[in-house]
Amino acid sequence: MMILIVNWFLSALSLIIVAHVVPGFEIKGFGTALIAAIVIGLVNATIGLILKILTFPVTILTFGLFLFVINALMLRFATLFVSGFVVKGFLPAFLGAIVLAILNTALRHLVFKY
Repeated sequence: MMILIVNWFLSALSLIIVAHVVPGFEIKGFGTALIAAIVIGLVNATIGLILKILTFPVTILTFGLFLFVINALMLRFATLFVSGFVVKGFLPAFLGAIVLAILNTALRHLVFKY
């Protein structure tokens, strides 16, 4: 249970950092980032999973890079459910998806050392 909570906080921290690094990617505060992290996780686990399965051939052809497009779309979709979380356009969503993936991986490796 503790690992789940730490992962949740790391995801929210990653969103805050992305908001400071990527122009057009905005989060009002840490509370909003916590809610956005949950919503992004739920969106990725449902709609994102379906899209990843349906677009698997395209993902193979692009050597996995198309997953960033799907993640960008999921970020944009998550903004519909969280007030205070804004992604202004596809390019900030795309860059945010890339930076978010890198940050999440780095922070998890720093904290859990696995």
